[in-house]
Amino acid sequence: MFAGIIEHVGHVVRVAAAPHAHAAGAAAYRLTVALGPVADGLPVGGSVAVNGACLTLAALHGTDGDFDVVPETWERTTLRLLRPHAAVNLERSLRVGDRIDGHFVQGHVDGTAVVEAVDRTGGEWRLRLRTDPGLAPYLVAKGSVAVDGVSLTIVDAAEGRFSVALIPTTLERTVLGKRRPGDAVNVETDILARLIVQRLDQLLAAGGPGGLTLERLAAAGFVR
Repeated sequence: MFAGIIEHVGHVVRVAAAPHAHAAGAAAYRLTVALGPVADGLPVGGSVAVNGACLTLAALHGTDGDFDVVPETWERTTLRLLRPHAAVNLERSLRVGDRIDGHFVQGHVDGTAVVEAVDRTGGEWRLRLRTDPGLAPYLVAKGSVAVDGVSLTIVDAAEGRFSVALIPTTLERTVLGKRRPGDAVNVETDILARLIVQRLDQLLAAGGPGGLTLERLAAAGFVR
């Protein structure tokens, strides 16, 4: 579990086939990342969010960490696009008693989004993104979202498009300040939004006399 507060921007050292990559159930790729201060006290087996994707430390060489990436993660996230020297957001997993300054982020990337525009007007920097329409139910104005592992508040959202405003600190301390139109980013929707929507879908599917219906939800003000 993470908070979406980036500790350090590291960089990719190497991308290679993982040891035993062709064995059944084995990881497909090994990603080596220069961790900087994130390596301090980090044990082998510890979790690090790399651009929002939770990875397990397989080996540590000084401050360079090796992470094995399974095919599902490789295909679902932007990790497959990384090349040596690419900058990446890094965050260690939360410890009991840590302050939660962002929101609960699992490091389980739901999908990717493409930056459609970067607006810089009136002292505000806003990213406009397009993502899989399947994620649209979980993206709501003033709700939370993690973009490349950064905890952000959604400004507006409609039909698979959403925007987020970036404060100077976020621009300085994460890779989001380098994103440009056409760039792909990792997206993790808010766990609470997912649970609520999925549960409502289950109740609606059950239906039946006295069950939950769209008409009853509308009457209660939950949908329009």
